[in-house]
Amino acid sequence: MQPMVVAFGEAEKGLFQTPLFFRSLIELVEKLGHPPPESEGLYFAIQSLLYHRPILFFRVQEEGYSIEDYIVGLQQLFHKEKEHHFCALCLPGVGNPEILEAAQPLVDRHKSCLIVREKDLYDYLTTF
Repeated sequence: MQPMVVAFGEAEKGLFQTPLFFRSLIELVEKLGHPPPESEGLYFAIQSLLYHRPILFFRVQEEGYSIEDYIVGLQQLFHKEKEHHFCALCLPGVGNPEILEAAQPLVDRHKSCLIVREKDLYDYLTTF
């Protein structure tokens, strides 16, 4: 099974707190629609698909702020570890220490990359 990319982000449609698996751009657009302005989660999902990486997408109500959506999604990934092997976890818009610390054990276990934006890393580093 090819390692996938996991991304969290806002979308026009789709279920919240539910993992959605995609292998094609057409499927992604049909099920999630367009991204809201200034949202970057779908951008990362599209980039992954263009590089022929399947994507597991978790829709959140607001990127970086819907803590419950992120925590529930990360817990689902943690408990279904054998079903999902991923090479990268994309959390654009997330500078919240609670979310990033919840993601850390998962990233360590899978030896995967954690992808955040520069300004999110800055937010994280300046909260302490």
